[in-house]
Amino acid sequence: MIEIDGPAGLVCALSAVTKKPCRIFNVLPQDLLNIQTLARLCNGRIEGNCFYPGDIYGERFSVNIPAAESIVLVLQALILPALFSPVPIKIIFGGGTTDTFFSPTIDYFRYVFLKILEKMGVKIEINILKRGYYPEGGAKVEVNIFPSKLKNLNLTERGDLKKVLVISGASESDEEKKTAEKQITGAREILGGLNLPMEEKIEYYPAQCPGSQICLIAEFQNTIIGADGLGKLGKKAEDIGKEAALELLKEQKSNACLDKYMADQILPYLAMASGKSRVTVSEVTDRCQINMRIIEKFIDNKFEIKTAPNGTVLTIRGLSLKSV
Repeated sequence: MIEIDGPAGLVCALSAVTKKPCRIFNVLPQDLLNIQTLARLCNGRIEGNCFYPGDIYGERFSVNIPAAESIVLVLQALILPALFSPVPIKIIFGGGTTDTFFSPTIDYFRYVFLKILEKMGVKIEINILKRGYYPEGGAKVEVNIFPSKLKNLNLTERGDLKKVLVISGASESDEEKKTAEKQITGAREILGGLNLPMEEKIEYYPAQCPGSQICLIAEFQNTIIGADGLGKLGKKAEDIGKEAALELLKEQKSNACLDKYMADQILPYLAMASGKSRVTVSEVTDRCQINMRIIEKFIDNKFEIKTAPNGTVLTIRGLSLKSV
């Protein structure tokens, strides 16, 4: 049995794919939700802090999410094993948040994370029926995940910048205050003088409680990078837009093909792909280092890290499962 103190969603997802049971320490409320949902997906069982995976099967099932918890974080735990299902899986999420703290916004998830996975042969459809913000949640999201054979990924050159898409959204209760417009105004203050090709979208949604989000997506010829931000009580909407734009600008200047958030999220897919993958990332964060150590407990191959003018190069040869 593999014993790990780390993100339970990633640990149990790898356990489900490799069929290796695991014991996890320091399980948080969101972790427990991820583990319970994964157990349903792979016919697994939970005994104390131990997870025993079963066979992954495809079907339609619903997941009820507690008010403040993140739908995106649950999805991050489910997608990898769901790709190994013999048939498509439809998941209907009720409750919870689409946009909350300590989690990617659902727009980053759709327009950056899933777009990079598409390059690896992954097909996922996502339909947001209702947004949910912290703390009341109340979101509803439908997701279809199709069986996929992961292809290796080689992303070391961005190519030319095609456009920067800015999506600024808020609850309908904030429409009179023009919160979404103000977030875009803040982003423009940072990016407006750089002569970048920009496309802007302003959206308002019915929601159980006030909230807002902004996501900036830079689309290059070969890749996509992004940055996002959330509205916060007592903070100006313009400042939310400015901070997200500054983060995107920092990522853009790195010349790497994957931003620092995508860097840690893509690792398990690179490890489970066929063939050797090589990508450049803007930064190897602490979370990235932790995820690499966890993955290497399940596979024999190790990640190689090298510095380069266009970011840090991560290399791994996938599909070599470790015997335990």
